[in-house]
Amino acid sequence: MQNLENFIRFLLPASISSCLLLASGCATAPSVGKFAPRKGDEIVVAGRFVHTGTRVVLWTDPGGYDAYRVERRFAPADQADWKTSQEQVRDLNTPNRYNLRRSGLTEEEIERVRGGGWDLPTLQKVVDQFVLHYDVCGTSRQCFKVLHDLRGLSVHFMLDLDGTIYQTLDVKERAWHATTSNSRSVGIEIANMGAYGNEEKSPLREWYAPDEHGRTRITIPERFGDGGIRTPNFVGRPARNEPVKGVVQGRELTQYDFTPDQYKALAHLTAALCKALPKIKCDYPRDAAGRLITHKLPEEELQQFQGVIGHYHIQNNKVDPGPAMDWDYVISRARRLLNEHDTGLGHMRKRE
Repeated sequence: MQNLENFIRFLLPASISSCLLLASGCATAPSVGKFAPRKGDEIVVAGRFVHTGTRVVLWTDPGGYDAYRVERRFAPADQADWKTSQEQVRDLNTPNRYNLRRSGLTEEEIERVRGGGWDLPTLQKVVDQFVLHYDVCGTSRQCFKVLHDLRGLSVHFMLDLDGTIYQTLDVKERAWHATTSNSRSVGIEIANMGAYGNEEKSPLREWYAPDEHGRTRITIPERFGDGGIRTPNFVGRPARNEPVKGVVQGRELTQYDFTPDQYKALAHLTAALCKALPKIKCDYPRDAAGRLITHKLPEEELQQFQGVIGHYHIQNNKVDPGPAMDWDYVISRARRLLNEHDTGLGHMRKRE
Protein backbone atom coordinates (compact mmCIF):
# COMPACT_ATOMS: atom_id res chain seq x y z
CA MET A 1 0.00 0.00 0.00
CA GLN A 2 2.79 2.38 0.86
CA ASN A 3 4.47 1.63 -2.44
CA LEU A 4 1.24 2.49 -4.32
CA GLU A 5 0.91 5.83 -2.52
CA ASN A 6 4.52 6.71 -3.37
CA PHE A 7 3.90 5.81 -7.03
CA ILE A 8 0.80 8.05 -7.17
CA ARG A 9 2.68 10.96 -5.55
CA PHE A 10 5.40 10.57 -8.22
CA LEU A 11 3.00 10.18 -11.14
CA LEU A 12 0.58 13.04 -10.32
CA PRO A 13 2.95 16.02 -10.83
CA ALA A 14 4.26 14.48 -14.05
CA SER A 15 0.71 14.00 -15.32
CA ILE A 16 -0.20 17.59 -14.48
CA SER A 17 2.91 18.85 -16.25
CA SER A 18 2.09 16.75 -19.32
CA CYS A 19 -1.45 18.08 -19.41
CA LEU A 20 -0.25 21.66 -19.12
CA LEU A 21 2.29 21.08 -21.89
CA LEU A 22 -0.35 19.60 -24.18
CA ALA A 23 -2.74 22.44 -23.42
CA SER A 24 -0.04 24.96 -24.18
CA GLY A 25 0.79 23.20 -27.43
CA CYS A 26 -2.85 23.17 -28.49
CA ALA A 27 -3.09 26.88 -27.78
CA THR A 28 -0.12 27.79 -29.97
CA ALA A 29 -0.45 25.27 -32.82
CA PRO A 30 -2.29 26.53 -35.90
CA SER A 31 -5.83 25.26 -36.31
CA VAL A 32 -6.39 22.69 -39.02
CA GLY A 33 -7.78 24.39 -42.13
CA LYS A 34 -6.79 27.88 -41.00
CA PHE A 35 -5.51 30.14 -43.77
CA ALA A 36 -1.98 31.50 -43.33
CA PRO A 37 -2.07 35.24 -44.07
CA ARG A 38 0.46 37.01 -46.29
CA LYS A 39 1.45 40.61 -45.78
CA GLY A 40 1.49 41.26 -49.52
CA ASP A 41 5.16 42.24 -49.84
CA GLU A 42 6.63 38.76 -50.31
CA ILE A 43 8.49 37.43 -53.31
CA VAL A 44 9.08 33.68 -53.80
CA VAL A 45 12.66 32.38 -53.82
CA ALA A 46 13.01 28.59 -54.10
CA GLY A 47 9.54 28.18 -52.66
CA ARG A 48 10.20 30.45 -49.68
CA PHE A 49 8.59 33.81 -48.98
CA VAL A 50 11.02 36.73 -48.76
CA HIS A 51 9.78 40.13 -47.55
CA THR A 52 10.55 43.21 -49.64
CA GLY A 53 8.78 46.04 -47.84
CA THR A 54 6.88 47.00 -51.01
CA ARG A 55 3.73 45.77 -52.74
CA VAL A 56 4.09 42.46 -54.60
CA VAL A 57 1.45 40.57 -56.57
CA LEU A 58 2.33 36.91 -57.11
CA TRP A 59 1.28 34.73 -60.03
CA THR A 60 -0.97 32.91 -57.54
CA ASP A 61 -2.79 36.11 -56.52
CA PRO A 62 -5.99 37.48 -58.06
CA GLY A 63 -4.96 39.73 -60.94
CA GLY A 64 -1.47 38.24 -61.07
CA TYR A 65 0.40 37.12 -64.18
CA ASP A 66 1.18 33.41 -64.35
CA ALA A 67 4.07 32.45 -66.63
CA TYR A 68 3.61 28.80 -65.70
CA ARG A 69 0.41 28.67 -67.75
CA VAL A 70 0.53 27.21 -71.23
CA GLU A 71 -2.48 29.06 -72.63
CA ARG A 72 -2.41 32.69 -73.68
CA ARG A 73 -3.59 35.07 -70.96
CA PHE A 74 -5.33 37.63 -73.18
CA ALA A 75 -6.68 35.49 -76.03
CA PRO A 76 -10.40 34.56 -76.07
CA ALA A 77 -10.90 31.58 -73.77
CA ASP A 78 -11.88 29.23 -76.62
CA GLN A 79 -8.68 30.15 -78.51
CA ALA A 80 -6.19 30.29 -75.63
CA ASP A 81 -5.17 26.61 -75.61
CA TRP A 82 -1.69 25.66 -76.80
CA LYS A 83 -2.75 24.02 -80.05
CA THR A 84 -4.68 27.07 -81.23
CA SER A 85 -2.04 29.47 -79.92
CA GLN A 86 0.65 27.69 -81.89
CA GLU A 87 -1.44 27.97 -85.04
CA GLN A 88 -2.27 31.65 -84.58
CA VAL A 89 1.04 33.09 -83.28
CA ARG A 90 4.13 32.51 -85.39
CA ASP A 91 6.67 33.09 -82.57
CA LEU A 92 5.18 30.53 -80.18
CA ASN A 93 7.11 27.31 -80.82
CA THR A 94 6.99 25.70 -77.36
CA PRO A 95 4.31 25.67 -74.66
CA ASN A 96 6.90 26.57 -72.01
CA ARG A 97 8.18 30.12 -71.53
CA TYR A 98 10.96 29.09 -69.12
CA ASN A 99 13.13 26.08 -68.30
CA LEU A 100 15.54 24.64 -65.75
CA ARG A 101 18.66 26.38 -64.52
CA ARG A 102 21.47 23.93 -65.29
CA SER A 103 24.64 26.01 -65.48
CA GLY A 104 26.87 25.57 -62.44
CA LEU A 105 25.11 22.42 -61.25
CA THR A 106 26.46 18.89 -61.12
CA GLU A 107 24.55 16.06 -62.78
CA GLU A 108 23.43 14.90 -59.35
CA GLU A 109 22.15 18.38 -58.49
CA ILE A 110 20.31 18.65 -61.80
CA GLU A 111 18.62 15.33 -61.16
CA ARG A 112 17.64 16.48 -57.68
CA VAL A 113 16.17 19.85 -58.69
CA ARG A 114 14.59 18.91 -62.01
CA GLY A 115 11.49 17.67 -60.23
CA GLY A 116 11.11 20.94 -58.35
CA GLY A 117 13.37 20.15 -55.42
CA TRP A 118 15.32 23.40 -55.34
CA ASP A 119 16.69 24.38 -51.96
CA LEU A 120 17.87 27.89 -51.21
CA PRO A 121 21.61 27.12 -50.86
CA THR A 122 21.68 25.50 -54.32
CA LEU A 123 19.95 28.52 -55.88
CA GLN A 124 22.29 30.88 -54.04
CA LYS A 125 25.19 29.07 -55.64
CA VAL A 126 24.11 29.68 -59.25
CA VAL A 127 22.34 33.08 -59.32
CA ASP A 128 24.58 36.16 -59.25
CA GLN A 129 23.01 38.80 -61.55
CA PHE A 130 19.86 40.95 -61.40
CA VAL A 131 19.08 42.24 -64.91
CA LEU A 132 17.15 45.49 -65.44
CA HIS A 133 15.03 45.97 -68.58
CA TYR A 134 12.50 48.55 -69.68
CA ASP A 135 9.53 46.92 -71.38
CA VAL A 136 8.68 49.36 -74.25
CA CYS A 137 5.07 48.35 -73.52
CA GLY A 138 4.17 51.13 -71.09
CA THR A 139 2.35 48.95 -68.54
CA SER A 140 2.95 45.56 -66.97
CA ARG A 141 -0.31 44.18 -68.35
CA GLN A 142 0.75 44.93 -71.90
CA CYS A 143 4.25 43.65 -71.14
CA PHE A 144 2.95 40.25 -70.07
CA LYS A 145 0.73 40.07 -73.14
CA VAL A 146 3.69 40.70 -75.44
CA LEU A 147 6.10 38.37 -73.62
CA HIS A 148 3.77 35.48 -72.87
CA ASP A 149 1.07 35.60 -75.53
CA LEU A 150 3.04 36.85 -78.53
CA ARG A 151 6.76 36.13 -78.12
CA GLY A 152 6.99 33.02 -75.93
CA LEU A 153 9.35 34.74 -73.48
CA SER A 154 9.31 35.33 -69.73
CA VAL A 155 10.75 37.39 -66.90
CA HIS A 156 10.63 36.86 -63.15
CA PHE A 157 9.34 40.31 -62.24
CA MET A 158 7.46 43.20 -63.84
CA LEU A 159 7.35 46.67 -62.26
CA ASP A 160 4.30 48.74 -63.13
CA LEU A 161 4.00 52.53 -63.27
CA ASP A 162 2.49 52.76 -59.78
CA GLY A 163 5.29 50.74 -58.19
CA THR A 164 3.41 47.43 -58.06
CA ILE A 165 5.76 44.49 -58.53
CA TYR A 166 4.38 41.41 -60.27
CA GLN A 167 6.20 38.11 -59.90
CA THR A 168 5.39 35.64 -62.68
CA LEU A 169 7.73 32.76 -61.79
CA ASP A 170 9.63 31.50 -58.77
CA VAL A 171 13.17 32.86 -58.92
CA LYS A 172 14.40 29.26 -59.14
CA GLU A 173 13.22 29.09 -62.78
CA ARG A 174 15.40 30.01 -65.76
CA ALA A 175 13.34 32.79 -67.36
CA TRP A 176 13.97 33.80 -70.98
CA HIS A 177 14.88 37.47 -70.91
CA ALA A 178 18.65 38.03 -71.26
CA THR A 179 20.21 35.40 -73.58
CA THR A 180 23.61 34.38 -72.18
CA SER A 181 22.75 35.53 -68.64
CA ASN A 182 19.48 33.62 -68.33
CA SER A 183 20.97 30.72 -66.38
CA ARG A 184 22.60 32.92 -63.76
CA SER A 185 20.19 35.85 -63.46
CA VAL A 186 16.91 37.20 -62.17
CA GLY A 187 15.16 39.62 -64.52
CA ILE A 188 12.73 42.52 -64.21
CA GLU A 189 10.81 44.41 -66.89
CA ILE A 190 10.11 48.00 -65.80
CA ALA A 191 7.11 49.72 -67.41
CA ASN A 192 8.58 52.50 -69.56
CA MET A 193 8.30 53.38 -73.25
CA GLY A 194 12.04 53.30 -73.81
CA ALA A 195 14.86 55.40 -75.27
CA TYR A 196 15.26 56.62 -78.84
CA GLY A 197 17.80 58.27 -81.09
CA ASN A 198 16.98 61.33 -83.16
CA GLU A 199 16.69 59.22 -86.30
CA GLU A 200 14.17 56.77 -84.81
CA LYS A 201 10.39 56.85 -84.77
CA SER A 202 9.44 57.50 -81.16
CA PRO A 203 6.18 56.85 -79.23
CA LEU A 204 7.15 59.29 -76.47
CA ARG A 205 4.80 62.09 -77.57
CA GLU A 206 1.86 59.71 -77.39
CA TRP A 207 2.74 58.57 -73.86
CA TYR A 208 4.01 61.77 -72.21
CA ALA A 209 2.33 65.17 -72.20
CA PRO A 210 2.34 68.31 -70.02
CA ASP A 211 -0.67 68.98 -67.80
CA GLU A 212 -2.21 72.43 -67.25
CA HIS A 213 0.64 73.28 -64.87
CA GLY A 214 3.37 72.23 -67.29
CA ARG A 215 4.20 69.06 -65.36
CA THR A 216 4.77 65.96 -67.45
CA ARG A 217 2.35 63.12 -66.89
CA ILE A 218 2.06 59.66 -68.41
CA THR A 219 -0.88 59.42 -70.78
CA ILE A 220 -1.84 55.79 -71.40
CA PRO A 221 -3.40 55.67 -74.90
CA GLU A 222 -7.14 54.92 -74.96
CA ARG A 223 -6.63 51.62 -76.79
CA PHE A 224 -5.02 50.21 -73.61
CA GLY A 225 -7.93 51.19 -71.36
CA ASP A 226 -6.82 51.81 -67.78
CA GLY A 227 -3.61 49.89 -68.46
CA GLY A 228 -4.32 47.49 -65.62
CA ILE A 229 -2.88 49.90 -63.03
CA ARG A 230 -3.86 48.64 -59.57
CA THR A 231 -3.74 51.99 -57.73
CA PRO A 232 -7.09 53.78 -58.12
CA ASN A 233 -6.88 57.18 -59.84
CA PHE A 234 -3.12 56.85 -60.19
CA VAL A 235 -1.38 59.67 -62.06
CA GLY A 236 2.03 58.61 -63.30
CA ARG A 237 4.80 61.15 -63.63
CA PRO A 238 8.45 60.67 -64.53
CA ALA A 239 10.85 61.38 -61.67
CA ARG A 240 12.36 64.18 -63.79
CA ASN A 241 9.99 66.47 -65.65
CA GLU A 242 12.10 66.88 -68.78
CA PRO A 243 13.23 64.00 -70.99
CA VAL A 244 16.66 62.65 -70.15
CA LYS A 245 19.41 62.54 -72.78
CA GLY A 246 22.41 60.26 -72.51
CA VAL A 247 24.73 57.91 -74.33
CA VAL A 248 24.27 54.13 -74.32
CA GLN A 249 26.19 51.78 -76.64
CA GLY A 250 27.82 54.92 -78.11
CA ARG A 251 24.46 56.35 -79.23
CA GLU A 252 22.80 59.51 -77.92
CA LEU A 253 19.31 58.60 -76.74
CA THR A 254 16.30 60.37 -75.27
CA GLN A 255 14.09 58.80 -72.63
CA TYR A 256 11.54 59.86 -70.03
CA ASP A 257 12.47 58.83 -66.52
CA PHE A 258 10.86 56.09 -64.47
CA THR A 259 8.30 57.10 -61.85
CA PRO A 260 9.27 57.77 -58.21
CA ASP A 261 7.00 54.85 -57.27
CA GLN A 262 9.02 52.54 -59.52
CA TYR A 263 12.34 53.71 -58.12
CA LYS A 264 11.23 53.12 -54.55
CA ALA A 265 9.90 49.64 -55.30
CA LEU A 266 12.96 48.71 -57.36
CA ALA A 267 15.29 49.66 -54.51
CA HIS A 268 13.31 47.44 -52.12
CA LEU A 269 13.32 44.50 -54.53
CA THR A 270 17.04 44.95 -55.19
CA ALA A 271 17.80 44.87 -51.48
CA ALA A 272 15.65 41.77 -50.96
CA LEU A 273 17.32 39.89 -53.82
CA CYS A 274 20.83 40.88 -52.69
CA LYS A 275 19.99 39.61 -49.21
CA ALA A 276 18.34 36.37 -50.32
CA LEU A 277 20.89 35.63 -53.08
CA PRO A 278 24.19 36.99 -51.71
CA LYS A 279 26.17 36.45 -54.93
CA ILE A 280 24.15 39.35 -56.37
CA LYS A 281 26.35 42.18 -55.09
CA CYS A 282 24.55 45.47 -54.47
CA ASP A 283 26.41 47.39 -57.18
CA TYR A 284 26.42 48.04 -60.94
CA PRO A 285 29.21 47.71 -63.57
CA ARG A 286 31.79 50.49 -63.12
CA ASP A 287 34.89 51.61 -64.98
CA ALA A 288 38.28 52.21 -63.36
CA ALA A 289 37.10 55.64 -62.18
CA GLY A 290 34.01 54.19 -60.53
CA ARG A 291 31.60 55.49 -63.17
CA LEU A 292 28.70 53.55 -64.67
CA ILE A 293 29.69 51.58 -67.77
CA THR A 294 27.18 52.37 -70.55
CA HIS A 295 28.01 49.72 -73.12
CA LYS A 296 28.17 45.95 -73.40
CA LEU A 297 30.74 44.39 -71.13
CA PRO A 298 33.56 42.41 -72.73
CA GLU A 299 32.81 38.70 -72.41
CA GLU A 300 35.41 38.08 -69.72
CA GLU A 301 34.11 40.98 -67.61
CA LEU A 302 30.51 39.86 -68.12
CA GLN A 303 31.39 36.36 -66.95
CA GLN A 304 33.06 37.76 -63.84
CA PHE A 305 30.44 40.38 -62.97
CA GLN A 306 28.17 39.69 -60.02
CA GLY A 307 25.55 42.30 -59.18
CA VAL A 308 22.87 44.52 -60.70
CA ILE A 309 23.25 44.83 -64.44
CA GLY A 310 21.50 46.38 -67.44
CA HIS A 311 20.34 44.51 -70.50
CA TYR A 312 22.77 46.65 -72.52
CA HIS A 313 25.66 45.29 -70.48
CA ILE A 314 24.84 41.83 -71.86
CA GLN A 315 23.93 42.46 -75.53
CA ASN A 316 25.29 44.92 -78.11
CA ASN A 317 21.87 45.37 -79.68
CA LYS A 318 20.12 46.47 -76.47
CA VAL A 319 19.97 49.88 -74.76
CA ASP A 320 17.64 49.16 -71.83
CA PRO A 321 17.15 50.27 -69.14
CA GLY A 322 18.27 53.43 -70.97
CA PRO A 323 20.04 56.67 -70.06
CA ALA A 324 17.33 57.75 -67.61
CA MET A 325 17.93 54.93 -65.11
CA ASP A 326 19.20 56.48 -61.87
CA TRP A 327 21.56 53.67 -60.89
CA ASP A 328 23.01 55.60 -57.96
CA TYR A 329 19.61 56.11 -56.37
CA VAL A 330 18.62 52.46 -56.71
CA ILE A 331 21.89 51.09 -55.36
CA SER A 332 22.34 53.65 -52.57
CA ARG A 333 18.75 53.20 -51.41
CA ALA A 334 19.05 49.40 -51.55
CA ARG A 335 22.27 49.57 -49.55
CA ARG A 336 20.59 51.71 -46.90
CA LEU A 337 17.78 49.18 -46.63
CA LEU A 338 20.29 46.37 -46.22
CA ASN A 339 22.23 48.36 -43.64
CA GLU A 340 19.05 49.17 -41.70
CA HIS A 341 18.24 45.45 -41.65
CA ASP A 342 21.71 44.46 -40.46
CA THR A 343 21.78 47.28 -37.87
CA GLY A 344 18.39 46.20 -36.60
CA LEU A 345 19.61 42.64 -36.18
CA GLY A 346 22.69 43.92 -34.36
CA HIS A 347 20.54 45.86 -31.87
CA MET A 348 18.37 42.78 -31.32
CA ARG A 349 21.44 40.63 -30.59
CA LYS A 350 22.73 43.21 -28.12
CA ARG A 351 19.41 43.23 -26.28
CA GLU A 352 19.50 39.45 -26.16
